[in-house]
Amino acid sequence: MKNIMQSPVVVIGSGLAGLMTALQLAPLPVLLLTQGKIGQETSSIYAQGGIAAASHEEKDSSAHIEDTLRAGAGLCDQKAVATILDDGRKAIEVLEKYGVIFDHDRHGRPRLGLEGAHSHRRIFHIDGDASGRGIIKVLTEAVLRTPSITVMENTIAVRLLKDKNKIRGVIIQIEGQFRSIVTSTIVLATGGIGGLFEESTNPLQNYGQGLILAADIGAVLADLEFIQFHPTALDANIFPKTLISEAVRGEGAVLVNSDNQRFLANTEGQELASRDVVARAIYHQTIQGKKVYLDARKALGKGFKTRFPTIAQLCHQVGIDPSMDLIPVKPVEHFHMGGIKTNLNGETTIKGLWAVGEVASTGLHGANRLASNSLLEATVMAMRAAKAILDNHPSIQSNDNEIDETGIVISDRLPFVKKIMQKDLNIIRDEDTLRSAIRQFLTLVNEHDDQYVLNPEQIALMIAVSAFLRKESRGAHYRQDYPATLEKANRSFISFDQAYQYAKTL
Repeated sequence: MKNIMQSPVVVIGSGLAGLMTALQLAPLPVLLLTQGKIGQETSSIYAQGGIAAASHEEKDSSAHIEDTLRAGAGLCDQKAVATILDDGRKAIEVLEKYGVIFDHDRHGRPRLGLEGAHSHRRIFHIDGDASGRGIIKVLTEAVLRTPSITVMENTIAVRLLKDKNKIRGVIIQIEGQFRSIVTSTIVLATGGIGGLFEESTNPLQNYGQGLILAADIGAVLADLEFIQFHPTALDANIFPKTLISEAVRGEGAVLVNSDNQRFLANTEGQELASRDVVARAIYHQTIQGKKVYLDARKALGKGFKTRFPTIAQLCHQVGIDPSMDLIPVKPVEHFHMGGIKTNLNGETTIKGLWAVGEVASTGLHGANRLASNSLLEATVMAMRAAKAILDNHPSIQSNDNEIDETGIVISDRLPFVKKIMQKDLNIIRDEDTLRSAIRQFLTLVNEHDDQYVLNPEQIALMIAVSAFLRKESRGAHYRQDYPATLEKANRSFISFDQAYQYAKTL
């Protein structure tokens, strides 16, 4: 078939990382692909807390670095942590240059929030709790007025193409038809894996497509077993789940069970302990048959609506007044610390393939992401990747091999995968459930042939194998059959072929 077009750079995804990458690449021509409307179907818009960066009150980023390393439970890449966090103030300044306006007090100083496991107030936010939405709105407008960026909406990338170990194009689905794009440089900014679970705070259509695309052509993935469950999602019949920002606890709200017991009172850090600690504490309450609530009545009272207008509105939609009522909460899938292995310029193990944002694994988050570090990472790594791409002067490399888009079928196995992931790869894991998950995913993988694309069972199998191989509990990965944390542990790296071959031995 005839190629639909050519482009020096193709960026896939229109969340913070994708938008920032495209903007920073100007004036280099960029084709930006997004599966829905630009800036709409992205987890970035759901970010309430904001973006963490060392404030002017902090001498440097050293305290932020220490907090990140502590939350990462011994698995952070220290160079990645220092490199990304040292660029925190620069990231804020670049966002402001594009028109982002962060909240300030009446003296004109940034109004900074405090979140779990942070030692200082350093969370920059917009309109109290609408940070992600505010940033995406501004960057979307900037992209649409940038002449070098061509946006293709309602477009799904279904398969990456490579020649030996070099990118040569991508097959897309648009208006029900499969077409191909020739390019030697692709940036994946496709977000996380929330859609692999039945309950998540992420868009339901984000089920790890970027990870699948990369794994399918042999890219190495990292730390896949580490999945963060946000402790306080609103326990209501809403999908995707609405999170109640950690910043609410930062303002003094406390967690109580249905017996009105503050069950975290004697835990180090209390309600602001790291997310894995709080999530497991709530989980243990629920398996005892108790409901869990966030109580902001004393801490915020009538001021709740002013400080957290978005959350207040969401609560009111389900009949809850946070100034007077307890807010029912539960832990749900929220963020993936794992992803496509990259260096500190966003380069993957495939030449010409880059990854930024949640789809990537730089080593910043370790075993447990520190709150509000994700928007910072997305911004900084987009800037770094764009600079590295520009320094390499990408060009279209023609290839005589014909690209065949005929006979492609998008996988329909997602509902099966979601049930298994929700049951067997949730907050608490063990060998029996992981082995069961691996065997089921392997069966699904074996039933599909090469015509099928975007197979969720591929990435699900890789996650389950990674979790099975880590025989310890660390950060967000908790094994009830291996509850101890090993004195020393390394990051995990795996390709699809490695996961597949190991799964066949079980």
